[in-house]
Amino acid sequence: MRARLSSWMAAAAVVAAACAPPQSAAPPRNTLVVGIDVSGSFRQAHYDDAISFAAYYLYGHLNGSGGLTVPTAVFVGSIGGEVPGEVKSFHPISDFEGKSVEQIETDLKSWFPPEDRLTDFNAFFSRIATLVKRRNLILAPLNIVVLSDGVPDESPNPRDTAGAYAALNVSGLEYLSRSVTVRLLYPTPTVAVDWERHLPRNRVRVWTVDGQVMAGWHEQVKPDSVPADQRALWDWIKENVDFRVRGKIL
Repeated sequence: MRARLSSWMAAAAVVAAACAPPQSAAPPRNTLVVGIDVSGSFRQAHYDDAISFAAYYLYGHLNGSGGLTVPTAVFVGSIGGEVPGEVKSFHPISDFEGKSVEQIETDLKSWFPPEDRLTDFNAFFSRIATLVKRRNLILAPLNIVVLSDGVPDESPNPRDTAGAYAALNVSGLEYLSRSVTVRLLYPTPTVAVDWERHLPRNRVRVWTVDGQVMAGWHEQVKPDSVPADQRALWDWIKENVDFRVRGKIL
């Protein structure tokens, strides 16, 4: 009887071990794309602050600080150009791994100086779609963070405010994943509403955090403290920037 029980327990242990997830299982794939507005209009408003925030944001996510989601792919590029449709380069995750917040901020300022004439969102979104397809990242959740005042320079009719936002094109992102979110940081409240109401989309989710709210991230930073002790900042990011959008905001 004892031998039979031992055999049963051994078999149960084998089944349990087979069903348990491997300890070294890779984290679920997810892609983070950060776009920085390098046009003159944003330079005069929030560029310096946005660069500083982006450095913390990238560091926090790459290191999983405060429980932030760790991306398996990262691309950081500029939103701008001297002519409409100008293609820009994106820096990959390897350019940021192992760096401090200060090092990331220095690199961002060097790579993305605010010298372009236009803010071309459509070229930016189109390039993201191309990168995701080429890197075989389709189906992985896609989080796109746009640091910009949100005002498009290219519009079929500059006098038609609603039309300018209706001309924004995220159609190439629609079916890359079941979860595609565009987060616009630093617009005015009016521009934020225009993105939420007029940006044509079906599956793409939009979340906005206006410039007044974004100013609050500084209050969460503890001076002279290491990133591991910046719990208030990481919580603020989760609650305000990385907010989980469940559907279209009307």
